[in-house]
Amino acid sequence: MSTVTDATAAADTDTDVLILGGGLAGLSLALQLRGQHPALRIRVLERRAHPVPEAAFKIGESTVEIAAHYFGTVLGLREHLDAEQIVKFGFRFFFSDRHAAPHRCAELGASQSLPTGAWQLDRGRFENFLGERARALGIDFRTESVVRQIDLRDDERAHHVEWDEAGSRHHAQARWVIDAAGRAGLIKRKLGLAEDNGHHANAVWFRIDGRIDIHDWSGDEQWLARCSPPERWRSTNHLVGPGYWVWLIPLSSGSHSVGIVCAADTHPLETMNSFDKAMHWLSEHQPRLFAALEPQRDKLQDFAFFRDFSYGCKQVFSPNRWALTGEAGVFLDPFYSPGSDFIAISNTYIARLISKDLANEAWQPYAGVYEQLYFSFYESTMAMYRGQYGLFGDAQVMPLKVLWDYTYYWGVLAALFFSGRIDDLTTLSRLKPELAEAKALNFALQDLLQRWCAANSRPHAAVDSAAFLDQARLGWFAELNRALRDALSDAEFKARMRSNLVCLRRLAGELLELARETHPALDVSAVVALLAGAPAVEAAGSLLTPEWKGAA
Repeated sequence: MSTVTDATAAADTDTDVLILGGGLAGLSLALQLRGQHPALRIRVLERRAHPVPEAAFKIGESTVEIAAHYFGTVLGLREHLDAEQIVKFGFRFFFSDRHAAPHRCAELGASQSLPTGAWQLDRGRFENFLGERARALGIDFRTESVVRQIDLRDDERAHHVEWDEAGSRHHAQARWVIDAAGRAGLIKRKLGLAEDNGHHANAVWFRIDGRIDIHDWSGDEQWLARCSPPERWRSTNHLVGPGYWVWLIPLSSGSHSVGIVCAADTHPLETMNSFDKAMHWLSEHQPRLFAALEPQRDKLQDFAFFRDFSYGCKQVFSPNRWALTGEAGVFLDPFYSPGSDFIAISNTYIARLISKDLANEAWQPYAGVYEQLYFSFYESTMAMYRGQYGLFGDAQVMPLKVLWDYTYYWGVLAALFFSGRIDDLTTLSRLKPELAEAKALNFALQDLLQRWCAANSRPHAAVDSAAFLDQARLGWFAELNRALRDALSDAEFKARMRSNLVCLRRLAGELLELARETHPALDVSAVVALLAGAPAVEAAGSLLTPEWKGAA
């Protein structure tokens, strides 16, 4: 390793925004800022060399609607995504614990793609593209740059950062410093901002150089004909069981990503923290996947694991011109793929703060307001995970949870982001009662679903059941997805959000009644109280079709 010279050897000129970390969060923020401010001086420091490897690089490979809209529309990257990544066939669940025949297990998914879609990302390919695009747009993107010192100011003086690059010590003065360094959490560690969020789960993952096609797992003609086109492999496929789920995500480089995510108290990490151990675990819990992987052991590209992967943060935006984005701040859970969503949200808030600063506005109070919003969205989403892993193997309750979770996601958070109103304080203020009610309903429903599952005498594994819960056949659900793309006036958007809240109330009421029918003694008072305080709504039929009610 080369010796680093004295700090005076490579002095750097001042920069407006210095981003520590040139991965997904940092490079996408740099591109967002460049699009808004063509003359802004932006420097990105990335510790890795570029280009990075494809396939066996980072996880976080599946996107959902907010992130897809951010990358494709806000950043204008749709051409690359359509040509160089895989168009996702939604999400799909198989209740297949200890079972080898997928056509005899309950399946939850869509028979055809919903109108507003997303992509599966080969993270290496995507980040190489982002780096090339950043440089082409005049962003000073430095690789093999290791940050050594950060001096943050609490006044109008510029922040000071030092890093090692090409054998020399470099330094720069920056008005804004953004930590996008992932789990290294440079500013978080420096300021002691780490926070336990009460969600304790572990994950292991690996990539195989080859395609894993679930369609090859059964010859049942009816099962094979369920989807059009018959390409389940493009989905984020979830193989679920009590206390765990397994992901299968295809990558455009030709590899397939496989991950096992478990509640820490149900499936100890020590039972799967090597490839051989993980394969043994799969042989017991997901024997059909094990059978597909066993002949491909020689195609293993990598293996890694995280213990206790979820965490919070005490502060992410500062009135002293620093901020945290991506995993440098918070991380929830890989289930539902919210990581890139929260990159999109935090980057949007950071970009708005910087824009206000450049316009000489009194922007400092907005740092606290945006942080409150960000943490509110984080807590609402975290409620979908904390204490919920016990539901994963229950084919009675879990499909209803997925339906609720996505109705809440599309109806509230995604609607705000797609409309460009996630940082519109006037609109958010006018919708404050509706947003508060939706949040309270979500908390109450998550608690109800958890207790409903616990009250079941045993998990409903749905083995020997050919049930197909087809989301595409739920017209109102597909319309929630489609409507994300509507361009609405302020008045129309307010009406849309109120309509979405009515949908949430109706769905909550129907889930409440199903829970009562299943367990008459179950305490449902929290949901009852919330619905009792809501305006009466004339409902035209049930949201849940017979097959969905039959799941319960």
